[in-house]
Amino acid sequence: MSSDVVTSGPSGPKGRTADRPARAAVLRGRERYIPVMATGALLLAMFVVGGMRYEAFASGQIVLNVFIDNAFLLVVAIGMTFVILTGGIDLSVGSVVALSTMISASLVTGQGWPPLLVIPLVLLIGAALGFAMGCIIHYFDIQPFIVTLAGMFLARGLCYTIGTDSIPITDETYTAIAQTRIDLSAEMFISPSVLIALAVVAVATYVLHYTRLGRNVYAVGGNEQSAMLMGLPVARTKIAVYTISGFCSALGGVLLSFYMLSGYGLHAVGMELDAIAAVVIGGTLLTGGSGYVLGTVLGVLVLGLIQTIISFEGTLSSWWTKIFIGMLLFVFILLQRLITARRP
Repeated sequence: MSSDVVTSGPSGPKGRTADRPARAAVLRGRERYIPVMATGALLLAMFVVGGMRYEAFASGQIVLNVFIDNAFLLVVAIGMTFVILTGGIDLSVGSVVALSTMISASLVTGQGWPPLLVIPLVLLIGAALGFAMGCIIHYFDIQPFIVTLAGMFLARGLCYTIGTDSIPITDETYTAIAQTRIDLSAEMFISPSVLIALAVVAVATYVLHYTRLGRNVYAVGGNEQSAMLMGLPVARTKIAVYTISGFCSALGGVLLSFYMLSGYGLHAVGMELDAIAAVVIGGTLLTGGSGYVLGTVLGVLVLGLIQTIISFEGTLSSWWTKIFIGMLLFVFILLQRLITARRP
């Protein structure tokens, strides 16, 4: 009699036990969205509080201004997302951004090269640096922190071999792009850099979620040894993500050149930390294997909105931006820890 009860199907104890893994899998799937939803809720709350506290804050142009002022950071953070999804890190992105501005300014202003030749060259240099670091990380089995730290010093040092002073960019093409406003309505507008950044977001989303490379990135970040046993191209994937990060850093440097109209060796100091913060606040696990491009976009918007609120306040130092970002990082890292601790 008892044997019949145990094997009686879904309504019996065995059925309920069999359902538990399925329910656990569903819960784990939902847990992946918790950090992204938390970031979205935080962004909405900041916008509501800002709108209640400050005049002219609750407008669409405020959000668009955040995109305009942080388009270059968004592109860099997208590249960082690829790297962190594999469980790696890239500390060289800020220096590559600065190097890109210096190369652009020196060639366009100093040498008279046409922008249509300079921009592809800068992107190629950034991708080549990322490719080299990816090869060293994988084939020599060196920690990404060490390799990209060396890349950071290398790129920043190359900036000063070009020049120690700021180099203004007076080229007509750069100036025209910097001054162009794309009107969305009578009172709202964006810059060409925002369109470029959104195009990068769209391409990154497609690559990560609808291509074999994207599936490999998540698999390597989830468990590199398992990915190797499954026959996935781990080496090619790891090299690819650092190449993508180098390319995005160089493109971010081009967008910063449009924004600043200058090249300087001290541009983008600390941008690598801002990019990592945006990715983590956006819900991507530092251990790899889980995260979304949308989360990174929300993370960049949160950082930009913090700066906007501080500027509206008027009585706070800009250093409060770092304080608030640090507090948010603590919160989201703890949230990640709680989520990963519940996984079997």
